This record gives sequence, C-alpha cells and structure tokens, in this order.
Amino acid sequence: MMAAHATRVIVNDRMQTGYVYYLTEPAGRNFSPQFRPELTPKQMLALGVFGGKYMTDCRAEFPVAWFERAKLSADRRDRRLNFFGVNASQSLATWRRHFWIRPQDPRGWFQWYCRYYAGRRTADDARQIRRWRAIARHVAAIRKHCEPRDLECRRRQRQAVLHWAYDSRKI
Repeated sequence: MMAAHATRVIVNDRMQTGYVYYLTEPAGRNFSPQFRPELTPKQMLALGVFGGKYMTDCRAEFPVAWFERAKLSADRRDRRLNFFGVNASQSLATWRRHFWIRPQDPRGWFQWYCRYYAGRRTADDARQIRRWRAIARHVAAIRKHCEPRDLECRRRQRQAVLHWAYDSRKI
C-alpha cells in the first residue's frame, strides 16, 4: 500500500529510461532496524567513492546538495578521487555475473542505497540490507589487523568498506 504523501520519481538516464518509483518515507528516516549506515550518500560522495565515476549521468534524480562537494570524474574512474587513493571497485560486469544487480537498480548497491535513503522502499530492501550487513566481516578484518585509525593499513579494504556506508576512517 502506498502512503498518501508518496512522491513519484521518473528516471531517464543512461541506464534507465522511464523507470518510475515512489518515495514513501521521509529522506534519511524510517530505516529498517537492521540497517544503520554510518554515512549518508552525500557524505560518501564528498569523501570520494567509486573513483568519482558513479553518479555522473543521474544527478537530476537526487538532491543538488548531495553533489555540492562530491568528488566526480566526467570521463572515467580515477582512483585518486577515492578517499584512500586506491581502486576498490569491481566491474559492473562482475556484479552482473554474480547476480548482485537487479533491473530496478542497474548500478548496484549504492544506487539502491541512494534511493532507499531518499525514501523509496521495495521488495529488494531485505536482500540489499543482508548484503550491507555481510560487509561487517571486512570491518572486523580491519579491526583485527590494523591499529585503530591507522588509515595506511588495509587501504583497499578500507575504501571498499567506505563504498558500503561504513565509516572506515574511524576503525
């Protein structure tokens, strides 16, 4: 059942044309109790994630404020834009091969998170939240093998964790 205050969003970008979804929750609120990300999409984009080549053609879908300090690359992924200066991404082809991508979110988990944060709720939320929770094993590995806040230790793993809204600067 759709809330009376639902906002309709129509997506037209390189990866989706005419995709429609509804924002049924207030932005940044009413998350599942099992989902407690440490960073907002705006914070992630400002810190430097995905080599800056993630949201360059779909900015109109999200609040302008998310992009005010975002580290983006117009041409191609640039690891220097990542907070830890390393590439920690797998290719979209790899994500597709492992069936981690669903048609409603063809860019993957971060696109799902941006839309969830904005207020969209779907049947895929439980799966995506399980995937997010599974990243905690990488947080545990950083804690086990690194001194607290040693940002030079396991930089690639720290960058990967950052991609999943865990604030690896504080580990």
